[in-house]
Amino acid sequence: MSKDSLFSKKNLKLIKDPLDDNNPITVQVLGICSALAITVQLKPAVVMAVSVFFVMCIANVVVSLMRNMIPSRIRIIVQLVIIATLVILVDQVLKAFLYDVSKELSVFVGLIITNCIIMGRLEAFALANTPWKAFMDGVGNSLGYALPLVVVAFFRELLGSGTLFGYPVLENLGLYQLGYENNGMMILPPMALVTCGVYIWIQRMRNNKLVEQN
Repeated sequence: MSKDSLFSKKNLKLIKDPLDDNNPITVQVLGICSALAITVQLKPAVVMAVSVFFVMCIANVVVSLMRNMIPSRIRIIVQLVIIATLVILVDQVLKAFLYDVSKELSVFVGLIITNCIIMGRLEAFALANTPWKAFMDGVGNSLGYALPLVVVAFFRELLGSGTLFGYPVLENLGLYQLGYENNGMMILPPMALVTCGVYIWIQRMRNNKLVEQN
């Protein structure tokens, strides 16, 4: 397969569409629980995004490679076993190298197993396409999942705690001396929903295709 066909417009569309036009969180409203639950700080949100990226890309490729060997009656079970294996690997790596973040993410790492975005892409795309297309689809949808997750976490930590990755940003900018105070509401659970809602509103305001779909 030539380089041109590998990165053809049709294949690149598999990456671009989930970032905006067909975002799994803001358009399809899938996997939104983690966007609302682990976005108080940026670090766990980034770690979660990287974990989902790894699991989704590898799972898509493995299922695509096995698509002609998986009996239709047990395909869901096979997909769950593949995802669970990858999630266990991710969980063990986090416990070994990022134990504090692993404790903070708690059950949400395990819940990747039942993440409807991953299951949906395996069922709807990987089972019917070649490994390369499945990989590109995994990259696109995992990045589409990561984008709103990281953006929501960025603003919640910055405005709620005045930090980014635990680094005191607003204090070093001298905003506290000018009278700024951290917005304690931003670290409360309801503000995850509000912040995500603002993100969706801005996305739909600038993307006419999403307005036309409604």
